[in-house]
Amino acid sequence: MSSLEKIIKNCAGIDIGSEKVFVSIEGEDVRSFRTFTRTYKELGFYMREHGITHVAMEATGIYWITLYDILEAMGFDVCLVNPADSKNLPGRKTDVQDCQWIQQLFSYGLLRKSFVPEDIVRKLRVYTRMREDKLQMASSHILHMQKALVQMNIRLPEVLSQTHGASGMAMIEAILEGERDAQVLLSYCTTDLRKRKAADILLALEGNYKEEYIFELQQAYDGYLFYLNQVQLCDKETEKILIEFKKKANNDYKDDNRVKPIRHNKPDIKNLHDLLMGIHGANPTVLPGLTDYSLMRLTAELGNNIEQWPNVKAFVSWLGLAPGKNQSGKMNKRSKKKAMTRSGQIFKQAAQSLLVSKQPGLGAFARKLKARRGAAIAIKATARKLAELYYKTFSNGMQYVEKGVEIYLQKQKEQQIKFLTKKAIELNMQLIDI
Repeated sequence: MSSLEKIIKNCAGIDIGSEKVFVSIEGEDVRSFRTFTRTYKELGFYMREHGITHVAMEATGIYWITLYDILEAMGFDVCLVNPADSKNLPGRKTDVQDCQWIQQLFSYGLLRKSFVPEDIVRKLRVYTRMREDKLQMASSHILHMQKALVQMNIRLPEVLSQTHGASGMAMIEAILEGERDAQVLLSYCTTDLRKRKAADILLALEGNYKEEYIFELQQAYDGYLFYLNQVQLCDKETEKILIEFKKKANNDYKDDNRVKPIRHNKPDIKNLHDLLMGIHGANPTVLPGLTDYSLMRLTAELGNNIEQWPNVKAFVSWLGLAPGKNQSGKMNKRSKKKAMTRSGQIFKQAAQSLLVSKQPGLGAFARKLKARRGAAIAIKATARKLAELYYKTFSNGMQYVEKGVEIYLQKQKEQQIKFLTKKAIELNMQLIDI
């Protein structure tokens, strides 16, 4: 049996901690460096002195990000690896042995490079993820406003679909300014609401306006507006990155498809659709469930180069949407499910919206599977189909055409007839139309 041959020469392995990083170079003693910017640069100079060109490091929390950026800027080929791929052998659990093990595996080409997008995508990712965090924080303040209202027995959450909608916020602002007359507060609602729900809203506004609850409502209202302002600031920075990204991509793509409306949390970015089309050179928003907002978030997570995944199966597996299969002989083993990436979550959110959508054929598929296997499996399977279509839009230049629920149901019927006909022949029987 031939011994393993070293594929990557002049390589180093790094184990990253919160206070120190340990670096292993073949033929040298392991050295440690503190986690400051200056010492990170000293680490780079140390590796350069020893002729190192390739570096492998584990993705440890967020500690790897700064070191990755610094070493990449210094010209090293940095390989970020999944800790699961470099699990230690029994008894090898120290920082010194970790970095030696990483270096050894890396030199033999036994470690896979994790997906790390280019710098401009990482910038976009920071702003879009921050935006999502601020939206979550804002939503917690909506709940606080609803709690304060209920404590005053102002039952707006029961009669309005959204307390933080235009009518709800207008009434809350009036209450905070001292208005207590239910008829006057009702006048802040839209004409449609006054026609449909005037009596219920008047009943809901007969509250117990205690001072401490008004103060609690004011605090929640101020917090909500604060985070909405933070979201707008994130949008401004995101717009700058998207403009820069479009110039870099240099695509002049346009189509005649209608731009889908964004119902919730619409980014305040001018010409968002055109910017995204210029970045990608294709329009995946024609897929059911995907809008420009979805595409913006996917761009921040995946970039605009789908070829980084060799095929659609690798892409779906990386997203965490592939069905697990762990079989040994005739035995199916249980195994820990692969964690889903943020991109996979975006596809799942799109798939969830299809469960209640009446037009797309994928919606009918999702509802049929939900009836048999449950909502969780139906959403994941539909998300996988969406991800496959997304990949093919870029890899094959596929043009998606929505054929609707009726076509899907007709195909299902044809398949069932084909199956029944085959069974009838096997049983020496005949199908007869009624």
